[in-house]
Amino acid sequence: MGLKPVLRRMWAPVGERPTARFNRGYKWTYLYGFVRPESGQVFWMILPTVNTELFSLALGGFGKEKKNSKERHILLILDKAGWHTGGEVELPKGMHLEFLPSGSPELQPTERLWPLTNEALANRLFEEIEQIEQTLMNRCVELPDQSELIKDLINYHWSPQAA
Repeated sequence: MGLKPVLRRMWAPVGERPTARFNRGYKWTYLYGFVRPESGQVFWMILPTVNTELFSLALGGFGKEKKNSKERHILLILDKAGWHTGGEVELPKGMHLEFLPSGSPELQPTERLWPLTNEALANRLFEEIEQIEQTLMNRCVELPDQSELIKDLINYHWSPQAA
């Protein structure tokens, strides 16, 4: 997410064009998200960039939250983004990565979460990146209480959970 706005359609009186204020800023922040499709549980981290080091940090935080260990394993399904596949990625014990075929983001359940998180930012003007981070943080705190919405959004018609 960045100071460049997330624009959505909006209502306006007949004959009037809607206006949306925006600031052409180029500061960015990144939302890392993990989801468990059968329960709709989510885990979020807001970090300043995307790279293998911070991805490893996010994996560690997720693993600690979910209490993975040598005995309790976590399987993550990921796309082949460069920071997911780099040899420098540090996997916590008991965590395993499985990669989707290249060019298939539609198979990644987490990709369907971004419209939910972006909704809090849509058609709003932010002067500072910290304002975006605070808004995202507030939205990410709200979303775990909406596990049914999340399950409905991320479960594909062909998945075992949808049957």
